[in-house]
Amino acid sequence: MFDRQTYVQRRDGLGRRLEKGLVLLPGNGESPMNYADNAYAFRQDSTFLYYFGLDQPDLATIIDVEAGTATIFGNELDLDTIVWMGDLPTVAERAERVGVSETQPRSRLAGIVSAARSAGRPVHYLPPYRADSTLMLAELLDVSPGDVGTGASAELIRAVVDQRSYKSADEIAELEQAITISVEMHRAAGRMARPGVREQEIAAEVARIASASGGRLAYPIIGTINGQTLHNHVYPNTLSAGDLYLLDAGAETARGYAGDLTSTFPVSGSFDERQRTVYDILLRAYEASIATAAPGVPNLDVHMAAARAIFDGMKQLGIMKGNTEEALAAGAHALVFPHGIGHMMGLDVHDMENLGEQYVGYDGRPRSRQFGLKSLRLTRKLEPGFVITIEPGIYFIPQLIDDWRARGHNEQFIDFDELDRWRDFGGMRNEEDFLITTDGSRRLGPRKPQTIEELAQLRD
Repeated sequence: MFDRQTYVQRRDGLGRRLEKGLVLLPGNGESPMNYADNAYAFRQDSTFLYYFGLDQPDLATIIDVEAGTATIFGNELDLDTIVWMGDLPTVAERAERVGVSETQPRSRLAGIVSAARSAGRPVHYLPPYRADSTLMLAELLDVSPGDVGTGASAELIRAVVDQRSYKSADEIAELEQAITISVEMHRAAGRMARPGVREQEIAAEVARIASASGGRLAYPIIGTINGQTLHNHVYPNTLSAGDLYLLDAGAETARGYAGDLTSTFPVSGSFDERQRTVYDILLRAYEASIATAAPGVPNLDVHMAAARAIFDGMKQLGIMKGNTEEALAAGAHALVFPHGIGHMMGLDVHDMENLGEQYVGYDGRPRSRQFGLKSLRLTRKLEPGFVITIEPGIYFIPQLIDDWRARGHNEQFIDFDELDRWRDFGGMRNEEDFLITTDGSRRLGPRKPQTIEELAQLRD
């Protein structure tokens, strides 16, 4: 955890953004894998970590806005628990470390919430994303589980987003640590990505590095020779000469901050002519996005800079045709670039996505329904202190190609006969993480191997 004053200041700042009432922030409990004592690895709720910093299950907290106080609710260890788990710090001892002096048993939480509601005081809570949290809130608020989500506080959501969007110096240092570990994960994968190596071997080594750092994976590894499948979380294949191996993987630090990087490695050690041509287009799109990212610039413009470079590159290959700006407006580029350029980063790899992208990435503005553009998680103007990913990709997805061709979709901008020559190409992506500064942007962490020369040097 950070210094105790960090959490005090964060809670005070949240209280100043709200007019009255209680802020109810439940922490996560453990999730049984197949029975209660065999649980998945525990991960605390990110907003709970942000304001209270305690990485322990079965806690809940209340911030009283008017009184300016915070209370942590949790049960002390009994003897049976100590026998199995050891003599751990008490709830009060943990609370003191994050600047909270008031603790109470979990059994008293319901009475305090009920008393506030009876007095007409609002009880602010965030939309839950886990079934156990939903059921707990339903019981505390005396509503059906189906109504819990609709009662979440938009005022609290906006206040949390306003704080968590701007990363402090301590948070940036933590993110740089996560990214540094992530770079080593990618370097290891690049060295291993050779003919005859299995995808699962590389995934195992990548996961080992994240765990050995004292943290964990920030999200399930995407490690595949089928890069045209955007979220491929299975690893059954053996690498062969001529394959492209795509790795999308990041480490999470012990404090919960995430790295998020993607690399594309030529399994043969160097790209063939077609691969090199497409990879050059990908890097041009990447550099165009970086050059665009700056305070006051909508992230939509960053996305379109990549889309423009990719469409123009496809025109050079004879795959696409026509006026670039007209094609972008029609969404023709999305046939080979069907996702957004990136997203916010922080305690979550998709930072605060559980709070609603309309608040985090759109400032309440409506989302596009256009294929490809609808997957852009962040369109709002960038501001100093934001940490974002920049991750253009180029993919040849046979099923998508066949669908567009059958419908004649954007046929005025696409030469489908030429495109068919590329349908077995696969896909590639390049991704790094950037801090928006007062005058532009800065890459966080060390540079990962990504140029054609740097990728080749991994084999030296």
